[in-house]
Amino acid sequence: MAVFGMPRFTLDDVRTQTYKPRDAWWTVFLVDPLAGRLVVGVANRTSVTPNQITWGAFLLGLGSAACFLMADWSWLVAGAVLYHLSFVLDCVDGKIARLKGTGTVLGGWLDYVFDRIRVLTCALALMWGQFKVTGAEFYLVLGVLVVFLDMLRYVDALQVAKVRRQMRRKLDEAIEEATGVPARDRPQDSEPDEIPSADSVDLQQHFRAHFAWYIRIRDWLRDHRVRAHLISGIEFQMAVFIVGPLTGAIAPVTIGTAVLLLVFELAIMFKLWLSSRDLTRALAEIRSSPMTTGL
Repeated sequence: MAVFGMPRFTLDDVRTQTYKPRDAWWTVFLVDPLAGRLVVGVANRTSVTPNQITWGAFLLGLGSAACFLMADWSWLVAGAVLYHLSFVLDCVDGKIARLKGTGTVLGGWLDYVFDRIRVLTCALALMWGQFKVTGAEFYLVLGVLVVFLDMLRYVDALQVAKVRRQMRRKLDEAIEEATGVPARDRPQDSEPDEIPSADSVDLQQHFRAHFAWYIRIRDWLRDHRVRAHLISGIEFQMAVFIVGPLTGAIAPVTIGTAVLLLVFELAIMFKLWLSSRDLTRALAEIRSSPMTTGL
């Protein structure tokens, strides 16, 4: 924090208060370094609101779609650059909201809706432009595929989070039934002779037993603030709307990344299934083992 006319927020403030503990590798390495510095300038020198930035990101996204529609390689490059800048601004609005505490429910909704519209318009414009140039109807199918996979990824993410919350809720209910102690009264970090919390129950035993090698990779990624889900919705978008247009290999890049996205989605489902087996085991142990309060 600074005084006497000096900037109020520093880059360290932005990093500590707005960066996610783990994020997509594209965001960590190619977006945050620029977005963080933009946040410092915008937060200290302007009164621009997060919602205004959201609108700016949306308009850049529409500009990107207009460039993609032209189909010429120089326009594709311009569209790719605008798409990346649009995504950078899309990250800036959330960081400013967290930094200044000015986030709103409306702002979150607006951000989500504009993201989906941007993907839809850019996908249709990119693939329609390629169809006009080549006459290959395959590009129209690719456009539908991009929109479908984008929605699938976000819907699946919401459902996976919902299932994980349900698992923790079942653990809470089982522990409360076994001990009579509500979740709010339990210690967060319990000793063996204390009542466990749902968060302290390990639901990754089966996964670690089958994929011990992966744990080392995951830990390295976490140390660098990178999510282990290496091909998520963000990387898929960037491959389709940036890597593909820049390399002139739109169809191969889109198809290849789509396959990888589905592979990672299947991996999440498999991991969730293994967690469900751990949940069954944990519930049986809770119901069969006496628990004390340690008093």
